Amino acid sequence: MPIVESQYTPPYFFRNGHFSTIFPNLLRTVKGINQQRERVELDDGDFIDIDWSYPANSESTRKVAVLIHGLEGNAQRQYIMGLAKHLNNNHWDVAAVNLRNCSGEVNRLYRSYNAGVSDDLSSIITHIVKKDYSNISICGFSLGGNITLKYLGERATPSQVKSAVVVSVPCDLYDSLKEINKPKNFIYEQRFIRSLKEKLSERQEVFPDRISKSDISSCKSLMDIDDLYTSKAHGYIDAIDYYTKCSSKQFLKGIDIPTLIINAKNDTFLGNACYPIKEAKENSNLFLEIPNFGGHVGFYLHGETYYNEQKTIAFLQKW
Repeated sequence: MPIVESQYTPPYFFRNGHFSTIFPNLLRTVKGINQQRERVELDDGDFIDIDWSYPANSESTRKVAVLIHGLEGNAQRQYIMGLAKHLNNNHWDVAAVNLRNCSGEVNRLYRSYNAGVSDDLSSIITHIVKKDYSNISICGFSLGGNITLKYLGERATPSQVKSAVVVSVPCDLYDSLKEINKPKNFIYEQRFIRSLKEKLSERQEVFPDRISKSDISSCKSLMDIDDLYTSKAHGYIDAIDYYTKCSSKQFLKGIDIPTLIINAKNDTFLGNACYPIKEAKENSNLFLEIPNFGGHVGFYLHGETYYNEQKTIAFLQKW
């Protein structure tokens, strides 16, 4: 599909990629959304928590959007809450997923989540199909976007799954990692490392025979963590094997439902390989929008809704 021409023109300060990325994380507050938690028991004995929200007028709808957060996120992140509220206001039910170990409670198994857990997304979709929705759409952010694209491209999806929108997606995981490792992203990287090591310490207390405190202390980078834990806990040889097998770019040719990718040109986390221009041109179901601005999940517009939220509704309503 030809590349989608972007109409996003933010206020002056939001043309800086770092400002766009940081502002919503620190200063955005989404109010007026009521979430109700459902625990989904998985076949392997673990669980995933889904936080549901509904249109305010309580009218029955057969449309639901499944929202997948990014690295070290959850269903209460402002980018999730903002989109959920906008969807609810437009008569969509919302199932905001907390990936394993992201809902505030340590999950039961040694494994947790990663950028390629399309098997977990498949389980969630199967669960939601049983609720008799006729239109299921999937919206993923960053790591959650990679999971979404991988899921859509590697298997036949239920007929109820009609469309998808993904935002700020590291379609090539290793390329994104190399970008995050650059000095310009030092603060972000250190924040991710600190959060991931805290979770690994919690896991070490439950599984002391699988990982040691010294192992965790020795991790100085995201790749160290992926070598030590993410890869091996999920059946990969090492970090490179994990990045290679889980990058969604290789699965884009298999996507057979309308799917919109929004990746800002000034996204500080994405290298050149994360903009699948060739793949979009070769797949009539794949729409790629590359706004000049927006940073990483930071498409600010004056008012309650952000640009990506408006684009999501407009795209989902077509199908």
